[in-house]
Amino acid sequence: MMACSRTCSRILGLSLGTTALFAAGANMVLLFPNWEVTYLLRGLVGRHAMLGSGLWGGGLMVLTAAILISLMGWRYGCFSKSGPCRSMLTALLSSGLALLGALICFTTSGVALKDGPFCMFYVSSFNQTQGWKYGYPFKDLNNRNYMYDHSLWNSVCLEPTKAVVWHVCFFSTLLCISFLQILLVVIHFFNSFLGLFCSLCEKS
Repeated sequence: MMACSRTCSRILGLSLGTTALFAAGANMVLLFPNWEVTYLLRGLVGRHAMLGSGLWGGGLMVLTAAILISLMGWRYGCFSKSGPCRSMLTALLSSGLALLGALICFTTSGVALKDGPFCMFYVSSFNQTQGWKYGYPFKDLNNRNYMYDHSLWNSVCLEPTKAVVWHVCFFSTLLCISFLQILLVVIHFFNSFLGLFCSLCEKS
């Protein structure tokens, strides 16, 4: 059973590390709408993407936890002769770190999808003031949901082109990745308890 628990830790560590790299990649892409650097240089990237929760939350924090989990699974370095209590403490710390990072990324992505993309739109379609401005045109649409009304996708945001598609695709990706990370952390938590229980049973 202990061997199974360690094998599970290796798989979970590799899986979490992979999802962390994908989360960081998705957040990086969000900083360059339409693969153009000009929007970032001009400060025309939305606050949700600039927050970088996929980079440091679902990315760096989860990756750090994944490395710890993998080291525990392979019993490498300082974990080669660690006792059950030390292993459990490390498991709790790594689980907490990964869970916090994944939750931050999940929450930020959900809010970003709710608020919609940051883009240039025509103000007169929403109030009496006419002109072009950058902002969140879908944030105050109480009677229409842009996520389901695809007619709004190309008619509201004028720049960047396909801003809605870019925003929805990559923030949805971040949302799914962070949800998967949360599931993997829960599995790791139960796997750690199972390993501790088996270790104590072998010693008794």
